[in-house]
Amino acid sequence: MSLASEELRYVYAVCRPLDAPLAADLTGVGGEPPRQLAHEGLVAVVGPVPERDFAEEPLRRHLEDLDWLADTARAHQRVIAALTSVTCPLPLRLATVFRDDSGVRTMLQEGADRFRRVLERIDGCVEWGVKVHLESEDSARERSAGTSAPAPDKPRTGRDYLRQRRSRQTAQEEGRQRAEAFAQSLHEKLARRADDARLHAPQNSALSKAPGQNILNAAYLVPRVHSEEFVELVDGTKDEERESSGLRVELTGPWAAYSFTTDDPTAEEPAAGGTERSR
Repeated sequence: MSLASEELRYVYAVCRPLDAPLAADLTGVGGEPPRQLAHEGLVAVVGPVPERDFAEEPLRRHLEDLDWLADTARAHQRVIAALTSVTCPLPLRLATVFRDDSGVRTMLQEGADRFRRVLERIDGCVEWGVKVHLESEDSARERSAGTSAPAPDKPRTGRDYLRQRRSRQTAQEEGRQRAEAFAQSLHEKLARRADDARLHAPQNSALSKAPGQNILNAAYLVPRVHSEEFVELVDGTKDEERESSGLRVELTGPWAAYSFTTDDPTAEEPAAGGTERSR
């Protein structure tokens, strides 16, 4: 069997024809440079990958290997980031693989209406992510003061213990209510300055490793030309009062419009994971 017949097509994204070339030294999955495959006004950015790793069965095994998955995700994102610097790509799921160029063209043909609709919606835009975290009272005090928080007085009686416990619970509930009100107000303010917005499920801190409870996890589709204003608006919320009260605002981006590649606002973004069967 020839080497060419052992190669599958890994598809990173769909976009319009590029106005500028990608960097000559750009590499993607497997260290291979991506190339453009054009079909009826659409372009799929693809790269060769070995069948021994990306056929259905070996790919399923690889996706359970966290090191392999992380390396592949970094290479995938490297290509998406390069595309984002020259166009507004529609990123595809991690490990979207087809048998050959013909399979990729079939994908472009069958999805042409949706691809064009989404590309029109995200044209000229990037995605910014905003998260609001509610830290514990001790963590917020430590970060604000730069020192360890003093330990609370030990209860001397059972009544003291119950009183302190009720007081902590009341303070925690009031803090959460203030955090939710702040997050809702911030989201509404940011959404008015964006072309579109998505609310994602709060992140599990045990998985994300981010300190505190995630209150807001949102994405905003913002025209590139207004990104500086958007960033300044977010930065304006990071005042001392918010910091000292245990609220932490986190801004990430700019990214490709991962959260806005579906027509269903409640759907998870396609780039979040999964595979496309080879065909």
